[in-house]
Amino acid sequence: MKVVIAGSSGLIGTSLVAALRRDGHDVARLVRRKAAGPDEFTWNPARASIDDGALRGADAVVNLCGAGLGSHRWNGTYKQLLRDSRITATDVLADAAATAGVPVLINASGVHIYGGDTGDRVVDESAGVGTGFLATLCRDWEAATAPASDAGVRTVLLRSAVVLARGGGMLGMLRPLYSLGLGGRLGNGRQYTPWVSLDDEIGAIVFALTHDAVRGPINAVGPAPVTNAEFNRALGRALHRRAPFVVPAFALRLAVGEFAQEAILSGPRAIPTALENAGYEFRHPTIGAALTAATEHR
Repeated sequence: MKVVIAGSSGLIGTSLVAALRRDGHDVARLVRRKAAGPDEFTWNPARASIDDGALRGADAVVNLCGAGLGSHRWNGTYKQLLRDSRITATDVLADAAATAGVPVLINASGVHIYGGDTGDRVVDESAGVGTGFLATLCRDWEAATAPASDAGVRTVLLRSAVVLARGGGMLGMLRPLYSLGLGGRLGNGRQYTPWVSLDDEIGAIVFALTHDAVRGPINAVGPAPVTNAEFNRALGRALHRRAPFVVPAFALRLAVGEFAQEAILSGPRAIPTALENAGYEFRHPTIGAALTAATEHR
């Protein structure tokens, strides 16, 4: 299988490239600089340009593009960048996939499409779009795949949770705090913290690539939702550290602004119904297993 990947240099993209190549697949990477090897093709989403031949003979396109949600404090300019980096790239790739006749498009999205806080209500792929900036962003991001799906491309919308990985992401920010004995819940701790191990994030993408029945939205989330308090207790156990502290909600809002309310102090209690119904088996089905895998020494 030839798979073209946009966003291949990030945490998920790097692991996906390695996993596909281990399985014997041909991987081509879309890069925004001058191509430096035979597996690279230059593209510029802002100019809607892609090197000739980038998608020729491709069996699938995977789009993982998007500026980091927590990389900067949100203001009007950065929120527009969050939108442009996702929606513009998706517009270009969906059009290109449709034109080139690529059979499959897997496009990143986020589990916060269901809204910041669903309380104890469980949500799966049948739930509607929630409210808030992230929900609207994810809705418009997914809508940008329409040129591909309208052309008959099997389109998968990968609604990812927080990815738990050894090399970065949220754990990269939390581990130093736990090392100093400063770990603990965020806010009241009753909000849900959607999670998925890196192995299962990659596993879900590969599963979607290789199973023709998978299409539309799929929740890339662990099958056992936990609250933030439960998450932090499990992280403390994995790191062999106590987690006695509480970061008050007002302090988080002061520190990171709107992002705190949208993505830290609230979260949907999402479950992966579509993946499980399709036959996917999670490698790390519990938060304890996922955190152990992400923190153990190798």
